[in-house]
Amino acid sequence: MRASVKTPIRARSVVGRLAIVAFVAAAVAFWALPMLWLVTAPFDAHPGLDVSWPDWTLDNFRKLSENPYAFSSLKNSVYLAVGTMVGVTAMAALAAYSLSRVRIPGRNTILYGLLLLSSIVTGTAAMVPIFQLMFALNLIDDRSGVILVLTGGLLPAAIFILKDFMDATPKSYEESARVFGATPLQVLRHVVLPIVRPGLATIAVWALVNVWSDFLTSYILLRDPTKLPAGVVMYTFYSEGGQANLPLISAFSLVYALPVVALYLFVNRRYGFRFHGGIKS
Repeated sequence: MRASVKTPIRARSVVGRLAIVAFVAAAVAFWALPMLWLVTAPFDAHPGLDVSWPDWTLDNFRKLSENPYAFSSLKNSVYLAVGTMVGVTAMAALAAYSLSRVRIPGRNTILYGLLLLSSIVTGTAAMVPIFQLMFALNLIDDRSGVILVLTGGLLPAAIFILKDFMDATPKSYEESARVFGATPLQVLRHVVLPIVRPGLATIAVWALVNVWSDFLTSYILLRDPTKLPAGVVMYTFYSEGGQANLPLISAFSLVYALPVVALYLFVNRRYGFRFHGGIKS
């Protein structure tokens, strides 16, 4: 009687484990296949939408180098990404430190309100007033205008994340620095920021990746083809009939992805990524 009871239970356990393994395998394949295509298609003489053993060639990169806007668009992406990253990181650090240390009435309500509004009112919904504002400021077809718009959109979430790092920094460190005559900015620069470097690294890479993959803002606010970033230039690798130029798209996709991957590996190895502070007083 006991054996007959245990057998169905074991059978169910085996079936459950097999189902979990099958689900995990399907999920891994779902995410791995695009990565395999990104690695193999640029070196295929006749790339398609499927993943197959490539007919090895470097001709796709030669065709890419002949495009007048491909590599210059990468420079534009670097300009926009670095400019936004510096602005977001600097302003978020100042705002997060202020919200963490200064007793402002309703500061938590303000912070959560900004985060909620930035999540609800997305870039697509706000693009018409943003365009009108940039037009009034004469910043249409100006990359600094794109940097301002992207910085404003990323700041609320960046402040929210960095405030937790600031809260976790012991105030006794700052008090010791003030005893020796340090100003608030000196305390922030020499005491607080070195402690919250993992948070700054997280925000910096997060901001850069968001700008690097941005399409809509640059597509609407920029007109000059020589100022367009890589995400918009890739959109031009289609024929008038909507046919994708897969040799150019595959080669450019690989070149486009490498800087972000390299930056992630470098920052993760040097600072690590955390979304909360790790020092308690």
